[in-house]
Amino acid sequence: MRQQLEEIRKNAEAALGEVSSLEELDAIRVKYLGKKGELTAVLKQMGGLSPEERPVVGQIANEVREYIQSEVDNKAAQLKSAAMDAQLLNETIDVTLPGEECEVGHRHPLSIVLDEVKEIFQGMGFDIISGPEVELDYYNFEALNIPKDHPARDTQDTFYITDNILLRTQTSPCQIRAMEERKPPLRVISPGRVYRSDAVDATHSPLFHQIEGLVVDEGITMSDLKGTLDTLAKKLYGPETKTRFRPHHFPFTEPSCEVDVSCFKCGGVGCSMCKGEGWVEILGAGMVHPKVLKNGGIDPEKYSGFAFGLGLERLVMFRFGLDDMRMLYENDVRFLEQF
Repeated sequence: MRQQLEEIRKNAEAALGEVSSLEELDAIRVKYLGKKGELTAVLKQMGGLSPEERPVVGQIANEVREYIQSEVDNKAAQLKSAAMDAQLLNETIDVTLPGEECEVGHRHPLSIVLDEVKEIFQGMGFDIISGPEVELDYYNFEALNIPKDHPARDTQDTFYITDNILLRTQTSPCQIRAMEERKPPLRVISPGRVYRSDAVDATHSPLFHQIEGLVVDEGITMSDLKGTLDTLAKKLYGPETKTRFRPHHFPFTEPSCEVDVSCFKCGGVGCSMCKGEGWVEILGAGMVHPKVLKNGGIDPEKYSGFAFGLGLERLVMFRFGLDDMRMLYENDVRFLEQF
């Protein structure tokens, strides 16, 4: 048995001397020290030894085990060190080479104007809210006094998911949701994407952005609406800007109006931007219809309110003198880096 142990030691020493990878090293460890290894097989035979031989053979076996284990550990450390050296050599970074320039981006023109509008309204005490883009027909139309047979639906044809679920055509559904979730006084704006099945051209897109505004409280009148929109116009286009209210019709407001601002390019004299009229239309607005207040869970006998809807793309085009909405969506860096 002593001879067997010495033979195991010599064979292990020879095998360890030829190892070139951690996988080969682990195979040698298992071969000699594993549960079914050669050293274990010899130790199982110790039961047949005399009491005098067992301590002697056991000591030799422990020495062989310790030797093999020590050599395995040393070899593993050497192989790991060599692998690390090779990796460092292959992944060497030449710190003297110039680094790659990282281009710093900036805000999109839509975001620039939207942030300005948000800041203006927050300064007047408005909260900013949001609503789902996949909306129920009830919130998008019916609760806003647009029943299923109303002709206003023809101008707001949209993308339907089911008969009662659609992509919202306006941010106005946020009015109803805000009235359901909050109690007056209410003062909120709701910016967001809206969808209509329009053909793409210089002034239309199936996807665009609106900014909805809503104020509800006791004693709200048309003069409050005019004062709010006058402040918005002056903050956006300068202190000399004037506003003009023209009668219009929206199913969810009564009375309703369209709002123009004096042309900020020519000062109202007349130019290509305002088509010689001196005025530029920027939004629609009006006093919230009593039915809409009632649908939102608010007593129209006690409360009144006003609402307005801004087209963000329209504001951006006016601000930067653009004549084609499509430029805002084409991601042309040459165009975007001008802002």
